[in-house]
Amino acid sequence: MMWKSQRTPARQSDRWLVLAVLLLSVFGLVMLTSTSSITAYQTYQDSYYFLKHQIIHFIIGGLLFWLAARVDYRRWQSLALPIFVGSILLLLLVFIPGLASGSRAHSWINIFGFSLQPSEFVKLGFLIYLSALFAREGGAAAKTKAFILSYGLIAILMALQPDLGTLIIITVIALALYFVNGGYLKKIGTFLLVGALVLSLFLAIKPYQRDRFKCFINPGFSAADKCYQINQSLLAVGSGGIIGRGLGNSRQKFLYLPEVQNDFIFAVIAEEVGFVFAGLLVGLYIFIFIRGQAIAKHIGDPFGRSLAIGIVVWIMAQAIVNIGGVINFMPMTGVPLPLVSYGGTAVIATLASLGILVNISRYGK
Repeated sequence: MMWKSQRTPARQSDRWLVLAVLLLSVFGLVMLTSTSSITAYQTYQDSYYFLKHQIIHFIIGGLLFWLAARVDYRRWQSLALPIFVGSILLLLLVFIPGLASGSRAHSWINIFGFSLQPSEFVKLGFLIYLSALFAREGGAAAKTKAFILSYGLIAILMALQPDLGTLIIITVIALALYFVNGGYLKKIGTFLLVGALVLSLFLAIKPYQRDRFKCFINPGFSAADKCYQINQSLLAVGSGGIIGRGLGNSRQKFLYLPEVQNDFIFAVIAEEVGFVFAGLLVGLYIFIFIRGQAIAKHIGDPFGRSLAIGIVVWIMAQAIVNIGGVINFMPMTGVPLPLVSYGGTAVIATLASLGILVNISRYGK
């Protein structure tokens, strides 16, 4: 179904959704300022290094959020295939010598001095493609075949990097869209079985992935070495209690807990502001998920409905995987906490997707 003219009457944007995104962004900047100050000074001799760069990321992401919220989301349906092809090309860039960066996982590229993580844009690109795929007319068998082939291609490229965390998020998005568009539970079970085999392959080939799984099962088996991070993370979360030590008073951020500005930022949040505000942060993610589901529920357009569901499943799943890893509810995978963890590509891609969701709340019907 082609997108309609922009003369189609637009409703008012979902103000509660916009407010939730704004609150989440401001909270993320405040906590990044406190969390990263020691690491930033020790590494760059500037306590506000990460904050300054994150503000730039938010400015770029905010601009894309504003543009995406104004451009009729139905335009993306006709561009779905080129966007998907572009996503594949982005993933291939990490294998080009001179562009790829990273020691264990080649998930980043350097272009003109800027580091980019292509997989963050692939999440949105693949989501748009799948939404268009399930919305088009045609037989279910043909759609399922295209779904399996497209997902398989991305999964292979992710496995070769390897980037297990992003692959998990993309898998959750793909299965959610497949299910809401009439996919059979039996086939979803088959996909999950294949996913379990892929996970086993990750654990067998990459020692550090295997060590993360061992630390999940028993954090004490190498507490001073391989499981050091998760033990320090649990110490930070546990010492925060109900109301926390106070903003800026974390002990673990004094170079005890590595990557406090990235993967483990939630641990320091829990330590400084306690269970109450950490719970409110989780509540913001849940609220965005609920608003997105409400938007999707009132849309008759299959493309817009799938796009809305996919976006909020992405945000919620990534929050669960990150926080679950920090509190050892699941193995650590290294995905950022949406709009809170430091990271330019992740912030920009997330804000762009949420801008599309805001637009769906205006034009979807």
